[in-house]
Amino acid sequence: MNSIDTVADVLDHDFNSTSARNYRKWRHIKDVATRYLMALGGVSVILAIVLIAFYLLYVVIPMFKSAEIEQIATYSTPGGSETETLYVAMEEQREVGVRINNLGQVVFFNTVDGVIRSTVDLGLADDVSITAVSSGDQTERMIGLGLSDGRVMFFQHNYAVSFPDDVRLITPSILYPFGSEPIQVNEVGDNVTHLSVQYDSEEATIVAHGADSTVKLLNLIKEESMLSDEIEITREESLITLDTDDVIALRIDIEQREMYVADGLGNIYYYDISNKSEPRLVQKVKAVDDGIKITVIEFLAGGISILVGDTSGQIAQWFPVRDDDNNYTLQKIRTFNKQEAPITAIAPEYSRKGFVAVDESGEMGIYHTTAHRTVLLEQINDYALNSITLAPRANAALLQNDKGMLQFWHLRNEHPEISWQSIWGKVWYESRDKPEYIWQSSSASSDFEPKFSLTPLAYGTFKAAFYAMMFAIPLAILGAMFTAYFMAPKMRQVVKPTIEIMEALPTVILGFLAGLWLAPFVEQHLPGMFIMLCFVPLSILLAAAGWEFVPENIRHKVPEGWEAALLIPVIIIAVAISIQLSAPIENIFFGGNTPLWLSTEMGITYDQRNSMVVGFAMGFAVIPTIFSISEDAIYSVPKQLTTGSLALGATSWQTMVRVIILTASPGIFSAVMIGLGRAVGETMIVVMATGNTAIMDMSIFEGFRALSANIAVEMPETEVDSTHYRILFLGALVLFAVTFFFNTIAEVVRQRLRTKYSSL
Repeated sequence: MNSIDTVADVLDHDFNSTSARNYRKWRHIKDVATRYLMALGGVSVILAIVLIAFYLLYVVIPMFKSAEIEQIATYSTPGGSETETLYVAMEEQREVGVRINNLGQVVFFNTVDGVIRSTVDLGLADDVSITAVSSGDQTERMIGLGLSDGRVMFFQHNYAVSFPDDVRLITPSILYPFGSEPIQVNEVGDNVTHLSVQYDSEEATIVAHGADSTVKLLNLIKEESMLSDEIEITREESLITLDTDDVIALRIDIEQREMYVADGLGNIYYYDISNKSEPRLVQKVKAVDDGIKITVIEFLAGGISILVGDTSGQIAQWFPVRDDDNNYTLQKIRTFNKQEAPITAIAPEYSRKGFVAVDESGEMGIYHTTAHRTVLLEQINDYALNSITLAPRANAALLQNDKGMLQFWHLRNEHPEISWQSIWGKVWYESRDKPEYIWQSSSASSDFEPKFSLTPLAYGTFKAAFYAMMFAIPLAILGAMFTAYFMAPKMRQVVKPTIEIMEALPTVILGFLAGLWLAPFVEQHLPGMFIMLCFVPLSILLAAAGWEFVPENIRHKVPEGWEAALLIPVIIIAVAISIQLSAPIENIFFGGNTPLWLSTEMGITYDQRNSMVVGFAMGFAVIPTIFSISEDAIYSVPKQLTTGSLALGATSWQTMVRVIILTASPGIFSAVMIGLGRAVGETMIVVMATGNTAIMDMSIFEGFRALSANIAVEMPETEVDSTHYRILFLGALVLFAVTFFFNTIAEVVRQRLRTKYSSL
């Protein structure tokens, strides 16, 4: 009767009444508004993602730009073009240059126009000439002049900065740290033909070659008296006999422990001079091919590598490499072959592993050794370039050609250390015994060689995801299968929300627990953890098998679908037994200390915060996501498919494996890919539960550093717009691209699975 009345009411209702029209109008407005709001939300999400991608590209792209140079001025050599230029340098602000000529004059001038600021006469006697010059470590601004009477003059060019009337004023001067009188090195009358000096405020080393096949080594140590301002200088001398008298260059490293001698036959002699009284020849090596001669050798910043330029236009980088016997041998690491004319001068940068080289054809090349990159190759003019010097910040250069003209250039070379090789390939870094993948972005040393390899970080990212997914996928998917198909509805209403609530747990809490509690616990009970991985599944299987032998009257008291609740005490007991067995087994088989046993007996390093700990912690973070989506996909399989399969005689397990899983496979695959994306981008767990060491080792006992963790750790410390800053953004771009790639592949596979199994 009620249903008849309801139908009558509907038939009697006036759809053209005012209230009905207002209702339909308002519903239409809401429908249209909802449609446009949903469209706006979708477009906004896409726009936000696109803007993020463009911003990442905006920050990253400047790293890959080539260097730029701009000529500012050309003028005659300050102090007279008829005099020979022995040395040219600039101060840090690139405003004042200094030139030393063969008359013993130190000329300070403006770099932008060549106007002389001041001239200092070194006071050489009329019968004494300058026969050699050496600059030593550029940061010390120490100059050594070898004289024709066997003496060496030692001085610094210094620049005092003041701000009268708020205007910067640079006042150049000359300082004599070892006195203004030249130091006798060679015998009187034995002129210094080749010279190398180094100075570090307390100690100076001079090596000088004369007319014969010997090199004189002189070590000077300054000692200040505690009772007066007097300075006592201690001399230590030794004589080095060479295999040749055809010396073309001498160089001492900035630590004053190594000496290199180049001869006219293309040989380099590598000496250990750490003991100044007993220099030792370590190695003699042929540095160039037959028919080619060495034209110049210079130290790279830091004084570890030497750069060897030759008549073929090739520049090679050499540095000592330690062998298995802990001995050092000089090895050629890499070469640069872009220039074809003989190299006339090489100017290394003060604080980076780059350098500038010029040749007889007037061509200039800008290079970076770590990146093995030719940053710029430019034809400066048609005349041979005799010398080049860089400003301390590598943003300006002074070049002199054989026509007596000095050229002042501005350089813009912000990120020379970046190349495909330095980011993704193996690089042979200084003081390493082989090419390696290394991330080390900073150091206490100003001449540090940056190691910006993203390979170990990407490796660590996928390693973390691999162990997390290896732990999470079986538990999540098998749990979803049981919950959706076998579990009682009332129990499912408790289990599913409980697991989904776990997803709301902040990952910083999981990372905190993993780092401060789980990692020490795993280390203390390491054998028990592996026992647990085997014993808990075995206990579940034994409990399930034993359940079949329980009397039916007891088994029937447990409602269907609630059997899993009986496994809770089984799992707790199995875990407790595993932990209790850990100590006895460790004492019997592993000497009471499993991590130490792994290190000494197996050669396996054990880090307390390792991949296993991260796998457990990140697995717990990923399980709710995979479980929830997979469970929904399985539960949503049409019931007629299940009942039809059972009606045809299939068991419940056969129905699950051959019907339900196949039908739900698109949703399960999506769950796995979303979980993988979560694992790849996870930050706080990785930061707090690993050692954050950027190593490439698949061992479950070793730590790692992931891209996301690296960004979180280093971004607060980096200088804005520096290479370090931009390469961190490159890491973010790589994460973005990887996530986009996997999501795209996942969507393609999901659509194909849906099409394939939609007909079931």
